[in-house]
Amino acid sequence: MRTYPLLLWIVSCLAAMLSFAGSAIAVDTVKIATFNVDATPPIGSPVAYAPARSIVDPLSARGVVILAGDQKPVVLCAVDWIGIGNGGQDVWKEKLAAAAGTTPDRVAVHVLHQHDGCRCDFSAEALLQPHGLENIRMDQKFAMEVIARVSAAIVQAKSKARVVTHVGIGKAKVEKVASNRRIMSADGKKVEMVRYTACRDPKAIAAPEGTIDPFVQVLSFWNKDQAVVSISYYATHPQSHYGKGDVSCDFPGIARRMREEAVPGVAHIHFDGAGGNIGAGKYNDGSPERRPILAARLAKGMKLAWQATEKYPLIAADVNWATVPVALPPAKHLDEQKMLQVLNDDKAKQKDRLAVVGSLSWLQRCKAGYQVPIGRLRLGEIDVLHMPGELFVEYQLNAQKLRPGHAVLMAAYGDYGPGYIGTEVAYGEGGYETSERASDVAPEVEGVLMDGVKKLLAR
Repeated sequence: MRTYPLLLWIVSCLAAMLSFAGSAIAVDTVKIATFNVDATPPIGSPVAYAPARSIVDPLSARGVVILAGDQKPVVLCAVDWIGIGNGGQDVWKEKLAAAAGTTPDRVAVHVLHQHDGCRCDFSAEALLQPHGLENIRMDQKFAMEVIARVSAAIVQAKSKARVVTHVGIGKAKVEKVASNRRIMSADGKKVEMVRYTACRDPKAIAAPEGTIDPFVQVLSFWNKDQAVVSISYYATHPQSHYGKGDVSCDFPGIARRMREEAVPGVAHIHFDGAGGNIGAGKYNDGSPERRPILAARLAKGMKLAWQATEKYPLIAADVNWATVPVALPPAKHLDEQKMLQVLNDDKAKQKDRLAVVGSLSWLQRCKAGYQVPIGRLRLGEIDVLHMPGELFVEYQLNAQKLRPGHAVLMAAYGDYGPGYIGTEVAYGEGGYETSERASDVAPEVEGVLMDGVKKLLAR
């Protein structure tokens, strides 16, 4: 009779120990939920330069929800559109955060910047609405439908999240795809010519590749020896030929599909790195025949990076998400009153009125105190930076120098509001990317952004 209470005590202690161990395991567990939804616009819907007239390749919005122990979820989303900026970013982040059960500051939304993809800027549309010009630059109803589909997919994905035990990282050189768009004069002080993404100028083609990041990096998540997710990062403008409304995910999307076919059962996601001043111009004449060639070259690099993967154990304590809000300085050429005059002039050309609203929306947000959040996902010794705009590749290369010997990856083309973001010296060199037509930030932007990057990588 005396042993019975003792037995109960032993059983109770064992149960408590098992419960504690179970809680500890749960706290340390990392899970990954993946989503992939159609983001292809209907025929007739506005895309970047013309209404959609055909669908060559479907577009997608895909990504991951990272569930690390008791931390709030982190959502990373990559969309096959040309840009999501200003109020577009607000809506995407708010809706996706609500679906994931997290906060908007823990959501990163990027585009791959395909030039036959959609725009999304709800604050610009709000400026156009009083003039009856809304839904010409973008299809608001369609955009909201895609956001709703992504939100629903996230809810469903969370219920099927898979445990991951390891994180992997690999990189490889991509041959004959990227080249710098800005070809400098002999003294290196001025842009002599711009080698656009499609180029047929023999002199520009003969010029060296210039400053690029030649590597594609592949981040992966594993459940022991079973791959769950492959996420690739490569810096270049993604278009081969474009502009007539033939919707396509272009050569990065095709390369991504080739990897899906080669490694089935694994979620494949791709982010464009800091490719603002990078394109395929040295190796692309703009003909349709070049698209599959560029795709095959990028896919080969992805394959080699996958094969070079090194895996490391991953627990929730290794996962950290941080953001730094930065006040990007608006370009000095932006004049709110002049832009409002163009917008409010019923006799002005429609294209001129449509052209000012993105910059006007950006300037008004800056004046209201809006700060762009730049994010950093840390996975043990791996850092992934999430950045705004059409960022120059120097930002990516300089970020990598801040953590020598460590993997530093970058996804750019987040908030599209500022347009091109050059280095400080680039604004005095000429060229398209830092012109008033292309960039809505001042040269001081480099110091502001790099200060934020240094804070994130130092934590």
